Amino acid sequence: MKRYGPYLDWIDSRQDHMVARLVEWAEINSGSYNLEGLERMLSALSAAFQGLGGRMERIELAPHTVVDMDGRAVEWSLGSALSVRKLRDERPRVFLCIHMDTVYGVDHEFQRCSREGENRLCGPGVADAKGGIMVMLTALEALERSPWADGVSWEILLNPDEEIGSPGSAPLLEQTARDNDIGLAFEPALLDGSLVGERPGSGGFVVVMRGRAAHAGRDPHLGRNAINALAEFIVELNTFPAAHPGSIVNVGTIKGGGPVNIVPDLAVCRFNVRVSSDETRRTFEVFLAELASKFNAMDGISIEVHGRFARAPKPVEGRTVQLMERVVACADELGLPLQWRPSGGASDGNNLVAAGLPTVDSLGVRGGSIHSSDEFVFVDSIAERARLTALFLMKLGAGDMAIQE
Repeated sequence: MKRYGPYLDWIDSRQDHMVARLVEWAEINSGSYNLEGLERMLSALSAAFQGLGGRMERIELAPHTVVDMDGRAVEWSLGSALSVRKLRDERPRVFLCIHMDTVYGVDHEFQRCSREGENRLCGPGVADAKGGIMVMLTALEALERSPWADGVSWEILLNPDEEIGSPGSAPLLEQTARDNDIGLAFEPALLDGSLVGERPGSGGFVVVMRGRAAHAGRDPHLGRNAINALAEFIVELNTFPAAHPGSIVNVGTIKGGGPVNIVPDLAVCRFNVRVSSDETRRTFEVFLAELASKFNAMDGISIEVHGRFARAPKPVEGRTVQLMERVVACADELGLPLQWRPSGGASDGNNLVAAGLPTVDSLGVRGGSIHSSDEFVFVDSIAERARLTALFLMKLGAGDMAIQE
């Protein structure tokens, strides 16, 4: 441990710089569909990662089709991902990734950072996951300053669509999983600093319910109320978690109807499903198909179901356990008690593990209230987590830690 000390201490000396740069990044709005903001973020990250000396590539993602709340299929453009590689022959290959997009759109009220006391910084994306980008960058800078840099090959992907399920970057994640030996992702740690272990699978769905319009007073018997049908559908949909503990169904958006003297002929809802196992995922898919068939058999009612499971459940087993144990051992050397616990959130770590890459996916900062206007990061955790990753990488490069094939 002693020989790594000077390179880890350099990280501590960068504290003010790291915080200032994190504020700058967080105040660039990079909501998943804000292409202008994502472009600004990509430019800022390109400049920041240029100093690592790797081969940099901008990758434009293919557009994806979504069903809007009027039941129409709309093609959305996505931003570009940033890839940086420094490959050394016959060296362990490490894939490091995290997203640059946030859940805060251009019209969201939460756009600026504020300091709350000495150790708490509030701001959009400071924890999820621009703080993680800072941890990744600083750890790699420390590695490249050290005499053990030549012992590690590394590849970075910063994607712009993780918060919407990585529809454009999923193929890139799958390819890099095949090309590398281990994965390190920089989603925020849990509030107490614990790593995230198991994650559920996650799917996003849109239901378009169509009925038949009619005059609500003169001819209500001729109409078929799409809102009523959708309400019945949602009630039945929500029976699934009770029958399958550990699963979650969350209806997040509903839209339908118009003037109250017209029987509504269209209602749309958007919902998310989380499942703890592939078996439960398959069971839900059958359940949803049978439920849709039931409503399609109703007189004057039709239903369209769009969507899929974008992320498979992420277990912690085999080589992923061994990798997490090595990270925990590094934390012990730094005097950081560390464990891992399950989380209800899904991430690109699900994709990597599903593709066969052992991955630790929560090496980012300690913080909380993510996806809300109170999102914050504990400032001291930036250096803390960068030291942890840097020590892991330097020990790997020095040959003090082996990766099991």
